Amino acid sequence: MPVLNSSSYRPSPFFRNGHIETIYPALFRKINDVKYERERLTLSDGDFIDLDWLDNGSRNLIILTHGLEGSSDRQYIAGMARFFYEKKWDALAWNCRSCSGEMNLKFRLYHHGEIGDIGEVIQYALQLKNYEKIILAGFSMGGNISMKYLGVNGKEIPPAIKGCVAFSSPTDIEAGADILDKASNYIYKNRFLKQLKKKLLIKNEQFPGRLDMGRFKEINKWRDFDEIYSAPLNGYADAAAFYKDASAKNFIPNITVPTLLVQAKNDPILPEECYPKDLCKKLENIFLEIPEHGGHVGFWKPGERYAWSERRAWEFVQGL
Repeated sequence: MPVLNSSSYRPSPFFRNGHIETIYPALFRKINDVKYERERLTLSDGDFIDLDWLDNGSRNLIILTHGLEGSSDRQYIAGMARFFYEKKWDALAWNCRSCSGEMNLKFRLYHHGEIGDIGEVIQYALQLKNYEKIILAGFSMGGNISMKYLGVNGKEIPPAIKGCVAFSSPTDIEAGADILDKASNYIYKNRFLKQLKKKLLIKNEQFPGRLDMGRFKEINKWRDFDEIYSAPLNGYADAAAFYKDASAKNFIPNITVPTLLVQAKNDPILPEECYPKDLCKKLENIFLEIPEHGGHVGFWKPGERYAWSERRAWEFVQGL
């Protein structure tokens, strides 16, 4: 499908910097009128994740997957859930392991390439209600997870899944890790490392001796974190194996449903490798849209009730 370089998104004149467009909504966009109903799902390995529902009694469902160290409470998730709920859909915002406010039970966390959990979420939703239409929606890491799930499963996905929307997704995890080491991205890298260190310390208390927390001081580059912690914690031989398996770009050629991938040109933490233009031009089901502005999971103007990403997702879904 053609790469959509032109886009309907137009930022505020005062919010045309990628860092500002990324940080401002995260800090100042408040969504206080979303009241989820929480449910705990026990997974096949005995661990758990928490599901947050907005139930309209609909036969249509949007399943939302958050970004790294995010949750169902993030403004981009709550905003999208509210938008579709107001359109009379059901919305399910699921929290990756350890991301709902309570540490998970197993010696593992979550990561960009984990698709078993979203698979169980989808199957559980279908068991609860025989949905006619399911749309996957992911942001940043969540977009990568959603697309990898579709690519790995190809024609074997449940027939109810009709499409996917993904915003600001690091489809090349290795390149995405490297760009975090840029001096201009220190604020993001430092924030992620601080939050993940807290979780690793808790995990180390759960499983004494399984993690060497003394090695945390060896981390200079983000790749060091993945080599020392991400890979072994999640069953990979090394960071290189993790990057290869986790990157959605390696699987999206097998996606069988229409998928909208939106990557802002001024996203500060997406490298060029995460804009697979040549690949998408050859694929029937992938629509790559590259707005000039939007930052990383931004796409929102101060004072607006709805983010552009929410309106764009709805527009795309209506065309399916």
